[in-house]
Amino acid sequence: MLKAFRTISILEGLSYLMILSVTLGVLSREFVFYIGMTHGVLLLIYMALSLAVAHLKSWSLKIWLSVFLASLLPFAFIFVELYLQKSSSDEGLMAESS
Repeated sequence: MLKAFRTISILEGLSYLMILSVTLGVLSREFVFYIGMTHGVLLLIYMALSLAVAHLKSWSLKIWLSVFLASLLPFAFIFVELYLQKSSSDEGLMAESS
């Protein structure tokens, strides 16, 4: 489930950047509907998976809210990915030392 969340997190972040590219005029406005619909679906999946992963990993409300707010900020998906990588490696180290 964590791998799916990480994938959706990256895709959702990239789709958000694509929406901003349309706003800035980098991409044509022809794609607004398709990009917006894709982003909306990815955002809903992101929210559902974030709740599932939060329950699975026993995240505090503070961590989950940070992950949720990251979906609203451009480029914040990178920090979520770094956090998930760090927490996964920390769990791996703890499992090896036990």
